[in-house]
Amino acid sequence: MPFFALTGSWYASLIIILPGILIALYAQMRVKSAFAKYSRVRSNNNFSGAEAAREILDSEGLSDVTIEETSGALTDHYDPRQRVLRLSNEVYHGRSVASLGVAAHEAGHAIQHARKYLPIMARTGIFPLVAIGSNLWMPVAILGIILSAGQSSIFFDIAIMLLSGVIVFQVITLPIEFNASRRALALLTEKGIITSSEHKPTGAVLNAAALTYLAALLLSILHLVRLLVLRNQRDD
Repeated sequence: MPFFALTGSWYASLIIILPGILIALYAQMRVKSAFAKYSRVRSNNNFSGAEAAREILDSEGLSDVTIEETSGALTDHYDPRQRVLRLSNEVYHGRSVASLGVAAHEAGHAIQHARKYLPIMARTGIFPLVAIGSNLWMPVAILGIILSAGQSSIFFDIAIMLLSGVIVFQVITLPIEFNASRRALALLTEKGIITSSEHKPTGAVLNAAALTYLAALLLSILHLVRLLVLRNQRDD
């Protein structure tokens, strides 16, 4: 197939991933909107995100997990290698139900790691390989576009394998995130950090965040379909 015809097919195949792009954008807007909305709802019991996370971790026997403040917005995460829970500025100091929900969610990941929750152990194990694949699959696919038909198939095949690894990682991530959110709501209520009336708004923030993981998985799947279509067109 001539180069210009194939590149035309490449751009035409964008239609395959457009729904995923739109859903991903919607998910990002929703989580930012939910966090902004409930960041204005102050917690009745006046815990900060850092205080709530510390309370949860200590109650679960994880006093050795440290909590650090990190820059950026919604950059909160748990680092299982260093056993550090990093909270963004607003979550670390914030005393809103949004801050408490995010902080407790990340504490939930620390608990999963300590309890050797199978999905998080599997994700931690494959992360180094998947991190490489997530950065390489697109450049490798572009090489498949640039090269002639006889040379490109192997690059498409490699890109498909790399992206498939990313999808497996994202599938494993879903139960991890949903489990951490369930733990967060249960622990926040059990420890008296939030009241029953704050359960719904806190859950709304966590549910919006979960949608971003579903949207990312859908987008990756659509990218994979796009690569398969281009691979088949190159064979024709």
